This record gives sequence, C-alpha cells and structure tokens, in this order.
Amino acid sequence: MFTIGDYVLNQQTGHLGKVIGYGQQIMNHNMQIVTLKVLVAETANSQRREFVFEDQVSAWVRWSVV
Repeated sequence: MFTIGDYVLNQQTGHLGKVIGYGQQIMNHNMQIVTLKVLVAETANSQRREFVFEDQVSAWVRWSVV
C-alpha cells in the first residue's frame, strides 16, 4: 500500500504525482475496489498542470528519484 505523500506513477496513463488519499469504486455486482487519489503534477507528454486523478491502486507503482 501507499501512504499519503508518496510519489507514484500510473503504469497505464503515465501520470506522475503525489498520493493525497484513497477512495472506492463500485463495480459489477456491488463489488468495491480501492482507488488511489493522486495530485498529478506531470503528464506523460510533459504538459505541466495539476489535477486530481483517481484509479485502481494496482495501476500505480511507487516512483522515486534515485
């Protein structure tokens, strides 16, 4: 799991940002999945803008500058 303040990268969209919270989505047959809310600071095509993006936790990986 990620903690608030971690930097993460969405493997599908390329969105890079900071974890600001968790959420949930209701899928078929009332199944709930945990989502991650991320303040995106940079998109895959490097357009600088900030917005909140929410996706399944499994779509994200931890990102760090080493």
